[in-house]
Amino acid sequence: MRPGGVRSFVLELARVPGGAYRGGERLCGRVLLEAAAPLRVRALEVAARGGAATHWLEGRSVGVNAVSSDYAAAETYLRRRQLLLRDTGETTTLPPGRHEFPFSFQLPPTLVTSFEGKHGSVRYCVKATLHRPWVPARRARKVFTVIEPVDINTPALLAPQAGALEKVARSWYSSRGLVSLSAKIDRKGYTPGEVIPVFAEIDNGSTRPVLPRAAVVQTQTFMARGAHKQKRAVVASLVGEPVGPGRRALWQGRALRIPPVGPSILHCRVLHVDYSLKVCVDIPGTSKLLLELPLVIGTIPLHPFGSRSSSVGSHASFLLDWGLGALPERPEAPPEYSEVVSDGEVAAAGQSPFPPLQDTNLSLEGPFFAYIQEFRYRPPPLYSEEDPNPPSEAMRPRCMTC
Repeated sequence: MRPGGVRSFVLELARVPGGAYRGGERLCGRVLLEAAAPLRVRALEVAARGGAATHWLEGRSVGVNAVSSDYAAAETYLRRRQLLLRDTGETTTLPPGRHEFPFSFQLPPTLVTSFEGKHGSVRYCVKATLHRPWVPARRARKVFTVIEPVDINTPALLAPQAGALEKVARSWYSSRGLVSLSAKIDRKGYTPGEVIPVFAEIDNGSTRPVLPRAAVVQTQTFMARGAHKQKRAVVASLVGEPVGPGRRALWQGRALRIPPVGPSILHCRVLHVDYSLKVCVDIPGTSKLLLELPLVIGTIPLHPFGSRSSSVGSHASFLLDWGLGALPERPEAPPEYSEVVSDGEVAAAGQSPFPPLQDTNLSLEGPFFAYIQEFRYRPPPLYSEEDPNPPSEAMRPRCMTC
């Protein structure tokens, strides 16, 4: 038996472990207290806290001395407190046995997605504190995950993204020809599990073969006191075939699948998580030709109605503009979050269902552990021109001329 007469002091949330919350929902739970003997209690309170924080050190030399600068910033999103046993100046005596104290908080309408990075984080937790006379306070803590909904069914995220660059290949100060690159994707917003069809044209006017590549890159930006620190990591990549001298290569929708990564974080003052598609051409003897197209990783997939049809229409015109033929008869709908990351995978992986990202130098670096859970936004069923329940022959209306 533990000293003070408390056998156990536990905080539980009503949602299953690994379940994510979003702004505007209610955070419900209970505090379980088991007393081995009559227990004198002064107060019992529960507090919910959440916010973003960044911190890093930068060193520099001043003469023969090394000086270190400390950068830190913080932002609060959630601060709630509830008294389950109010402190009235007199103690309350609880009988031996198990006691249950439910609590409930209304979350603010807007919260930033939970995130863990090298130089910053966004964290949320609930903490219960038991105050007793002449005894140190007893505490129990539970961390919970928040996901900010990011809907890709908006005109800005359904617009095609395109760009073009060219570079003169040089060797020993002599020109070896011109290398040009143009690339395009059908929209800006995607969700994990979707495939990005990459359309690109590589024209190699140099005297040596070049190698085209493409990658989805995540950029973490940490901000404090007017300075910023960035970490980059490659999420997914593909390598094309070498393009010989004087040859031209065409990518007709090379598939690049997005793995289970965290959504973009765009509305936090102290840190951002951004994504981009980088298409580059490695040129021997010259710095690579690099083209960057912005991406937004969302949580609400493309709907079959409305925005889906507009996206398909823009994709069809996009293909015709590039001379790549007609659109397939029935495009594949993007997956749901529950299909990409299941509850079982989340529970088996602990706090983060996502593997750490690979460091490389498109090369880029830095692990990313954002939390994603199933979003229960299910699109309406696909439209069908045939009635699944046709009327019987007796009920069918006749032609007026018959």
